[in-house]
Amino acid sequence: MEIALIRHGKSAWVNNEPITGEEFNDWVKGYDAAGVVAEKEYDFFLVRKVSGSACLFTSHRARAIESAKHLKARGTIIQDPLFDEVDLPEIEGPTWRQPPKWWLVALRILWRFGYTNNCESIDYARARAHKAAEVLSEAAAEHGDTVLVGHGIFNRLIARELRRDGWSGKRKASTEHWSCTIYTKEESG
Repeated sequence: MEIALIRHGKSAWVNNEPITGEEFNDWVKGYDAAGVVAEKEYDFFLVRKVSGSACLFTSHRARAIESAKHLKARGTIIQDPLFDEVDLPEIEGPTWRQPPKWWLVALRILWRFGYTNNCESIDYARARAHKAAEVLSEAAAEHGDTVLVGHGIFNRLIARELRRDGWSGKRKASTEHWSCTIYTKEESG
């Protein structure tokens, strides 16, 4: 059995001007609503992986859904918020301006240390990743090769759960755009 975790393409959201912490909250909403940049060509391996999958999942965010379509998804795409990226905590107050990537890194670090203003905790995200890994494993057992077109941080959390459940593959799923990390497991019985 095989499960492929693919990270979506590069976001079409290109607003990278320095912004305040509170403006970053709106920036995130724009990023989440934007799709992905269409590439001139897509990696043949990714297209083959997606078009040949027995079961294809995405989150319900535009960048994952559009990425699956760009990779020539055939049949039904199962969109499920279970596979959504881990949200960032909202920030209140700072009026100094920083590039969005600075806020992203700072808030992700704060989140890892327990800051969860209006978002799920790391423990909750891990529990959700455990459930997501179960869903993918069940789909692979029932239908064959399964693909998730998802998101960087959440794909990593899912990879951790797959490995705990006996799947073989890289310790960490790649967070590069259009990357694919494969996990395999011997079919039982």
